[in-house]
Amino acid sequence: MSRDNPTDEEPPRTWLGRFTQLFSSEPESIQDLLEILRDAEQRNLLSFEALGIIEGALQVFDMQVREIMVPRSRMTVVRADQPPEEFMAMIVESGHSRFPVLGDNPDEVEGILLAKDMLPYTSSSAGLERFELRDVLRPATFVPESKRLNVLLREFRSTRNHIAIVIDEYGGVAGLVTIEDVLEQIVGEIADEYDVEDEDSFISRFDDGQYTVKALTPVDEFNRHFEANLNDTEFETVGGVVMSRFGHLPKRNETIEIDGFRFRVLNADSRRIRLLRVTPRH
Repeated sequence: MSRDNPTDEEPPRTWLGRFTQLFSSEPESIQDLLEILRDAEQRNLLSFEALGIIEGALQVFDMQVREIMVPRSRMTVVRADQPPEEFMAMIVESGHSRFPVLGDNPDEVEGILLAKDMLPYTSSSAGLERFELRDVLRPATFVPESKRLNVLLREFRSTRNHIAIVIDEYGGVAGLVTIEDVLEQIVGEIADEYDVEDEDSFISRFDDGQYTVKALTPVDEFNRHFEANLNDTEFETVGGVVMSRFGHLPKRNETIEIDGFRFRVLNADSRRIRLLRVTPRH
């Protein structure tokens, strides 16, 4: 029978069949894989949320601790020579559960204080008088700024540790990083009852003169902090301004200069920019 007969034509291949065929040929790069997954999401074979988590997980393999750490200037710490009456109020006010304890030298971290370890001593003033900080200190874990996030997450899981002190190339304290910071790169912002959206939570400064800025930072907050003049008439957030200048949703490490500032994308998924590294050029 003639091959030109319409009844003998091969039926159109389903999307699932083409999807399987694409994977059978093995994507040659992460970008190829992401394009396949994004196409699957567009065709409702993969949920919006699942795609974001997959992209976040893949980004973690290419990110370093320095990109997400809480810088030293924003760390809430306890000094080893402080009486408990002095730092108790700070612990309650901060709402954090873990605190680095510093010795005489600011770069000397003697250990980690867990707020829950103080509970047995807080029922009375006599209990605080019996409290000895060094009796309840947990060992501190130290990691370099350059450590990959996927390696850090694996170490957090294996050691059941939730916090690490980040050290710079000279052995000094550069900041801290928690398991929540890493997980947020995968699943997005993890809000809890202690999260407060103040100016400091939007913008963090590093010793090298660079800043990390959340994409959700209001433009007027950015302008006030940097004495800048980003246009806030069309977009309410810095992420909106940056994406409009790119003209597309940028990928990680893409850079652009706007009004004397260099913006580098530190974290983004298929829906939005999450985090930026900002360098003032003046």
